[in-house]
Amino acid sequence: MPVESGVIVSTASTEATEKKKVGARVRVQKFGTFLSSMIMPNIGAFIAWGLLTALFLWSDDPGGGQGPFANEHINAVLNPTVTYLLPILIAYTGGKLIHDVRGGVVGAVATMGVIIATSSPVFIGDNPGSPMFLGAMIMGPLSAWVVKKFDQIMEGHIKPGFEMLVNNFSSGIIGAALAIASMFWLAPIMHLLMNAAGVAVQWLIDLRLLPLASILIEPAKVLFLNNAINHGILTPLGTDQALQQGKSILFLLESNPGPGLGVLLAYIIFGRGSARASAPAAALIHALGGIHEIYFPYVLMKPQLLLATIFGGMSGVFVELLFDAGLRSPAAPGSLIFLYVNAPPNAMLGVTFGWITATIVSLVIASVILKASKQGEDDLAQATADMERMKGKKSSVAGALGGDQAKNSRIESIVFACDAGMGSSAMGASVLRNKIKDAGFGSDVTVVNKAINSLTDDYDLLVSHEDLADRAAAPTPSATHVAVDNFMSSPRYDDIVDLISQQRGGDNGQTAAASAETSAASAQGSEDQEILATSSIILGGTADGRDDAIDEAGKLLVSTGKVDASYIDSMHEREGSVSTFMGNGLAIPHGTNDAKSAIHSSAMSFVRYDEGIDWNGKTARFVIGIAGAGGEHLSLLQKVAKIFSNKESVAQLEAASTPEEILEIFGKVNA
Repeated sequence: MPVESGVIVSTASTEATEKKKVGARVRVQKFGTFLSSMIMPNIGAFIAWGLLTALFLWSDDPGGGQGPFANEHINAVLNPTVTYLLPILIAYTGGKLIHDVRGGVVGAVATMGVIIATSSPVFIGDNPGSPMFLGAMIMGPLSAWVVKKFDQIMEGHIKPGFEMLVNNFSSGIIGAALAIASMFWLAPIMHLLMNAAGVAVQWLIDLRLLPLASILIEPAKVLFLNNAINHGILTPLGTDQALQQGKSILFLLESNPGPGLGVLLAYIIFGRGSARASAPAAALIHALGGIHEIYFPYVLMKPQLLLATIFGGMSGVFVELLFDAGLRSPAAPGSLIFLYVNAPPNAMLGVTFGWITATIVSLVIASVILKASKQGEDDLAQATADMERMKGKKSSVAGALGGDQAKNSRIESIVFACDAGMGSSAMGASVLRNKIKDAGFGSDVTVVNKAINSLTDDYDLLVSHEDLADRAAAPTPSATHVAVDNFMSSPRYDDIVDLISQQRGGDNGQTAAASAETSAASAQGSEDQEILATSSIILGGTADGRDDAIDEAGKLLVSTGKVDASYIDSMHEREGSVSTFMGNGLAIPHGTNDAKSAIHSSAMSFVRYDEGIDWNGKTARFVIGIAGAGGEHLSLLQKVAKIFSNKESVAQLEAASTPEEILEIFGKVNA
């Protein structure tokens, strides 16, 4: 036990504290990821509602907002969409995350109770209610969990032939019971939260501590209490103030788009994967359409971003106070257009500086958080800098490898992670494994592939597709994380090999074990041909698009009798989450991890498209369908990876004229 300046320092205690910190951080990340997973798949629905609101909003109130194409009939769809459709979609998605479609259906039914109890005049009279997004995020997963536990209890106790009857009636009974429970149990809690937020904001107003109101308003907004705060609290108070003074700053507290706009701009600059790709459209809808709900999922993905919105909101309010800014009436929705429409001439400057200041402050803080979260405690800056000096150039893997961890921790175990753990990740693992073998470290470093759901925190380095990076990182906080945009030819593989070589001082670590592994893989040639047969090879595919190609490859798998037809739907589901385009003209569509029950034994199909087909903006000429049971297909996948990393082998596949030639090409390659 070390002693410093007469004080005994407990190493074990320090390590325990650090583990608690890491564990707490991971739990927060998992919770945030789960919340955002309920919202992100429904972003399209939010955008649809935002567009309709921004363009067609109509009000017969002279002080109400109007869209540029205000239409009373189209306006009629806006309130039902935000009151019923969006919460139900959220509840269904949350339930499906817990217990597949059955959980989603029960979650949606149960959520109707809290929706009605917080929106129907029977319960709340003529007072406008707040859309029950938060109630849906609670009730959807909770209801699915209840029905999941019921199914676990009933497993093995239902007589054959009665499964559908029991499943349908149990879904109906449980859903109805939980709908009533949410109506009389959860709804009062939601009302209590709204009232508590109102009292807190009023207290800050009374004490003239208005900028501090953002400490309550911004987190409450992200929990979808924005309408309750704006219309239930700030609008009545602001209206009274506007009648006396001609304007009110209270109308700007919740409607200022600056805090959310700053977060979205930070995602555009420093975000990753689907979040970065969707952020520009979200920023446009948020700023001009005034639909603030569009940015909430981006904050939920990284709860630390609440700091950006809070300080952005506080700075905006402070500037608005300095310039005596205010609006004549509520800005609903809170778009920049309606802010200027409702601002008196003497408040235009203050309104402008208010939202710009809030945006800049939020952008700066959010950028720091996003950039730090890409490196964070897995940063290997020193080792990367050393490697870059040795190579004489910047490393493309520097953003993922960094910090003291590289110097002190040898990379001995590498895991590739994807959703199912049997297609994309297996290909990537094979490519990197071959590179490591060629560098002479085949026996010194293990490279495996796993499904994200089966990951454990036992690896030195994790590689995943950039769209899955956050999900894969959560269960492996101790590993160094590297995100790639394709598994076949990422330049980061070379950087990983260079780092391994640098850590070992350039020593060649290859032994007879590597040769033994190669021989074992070669010995499986006959098994490979059982997995890929000539009847599953087509050299003139007829599909003219990605989805048709998945169907074509999937039907070949089904025709072998080794795969159920339902597996094709799972292949489409997998493609909807992360592209299976591997690079070098190759796509390997396969099902999700949940579809393994549809696979009786491993099977593969091969389709060549001489003209190429569009695969998410890239050209695929070879489509290999995969249905992997256990690890039987991995040997053949290693050969596929070897072939498609070699231009001469790809040329041979392009020139082949019979299915037998395709099998012969695979047979000649040792993984």
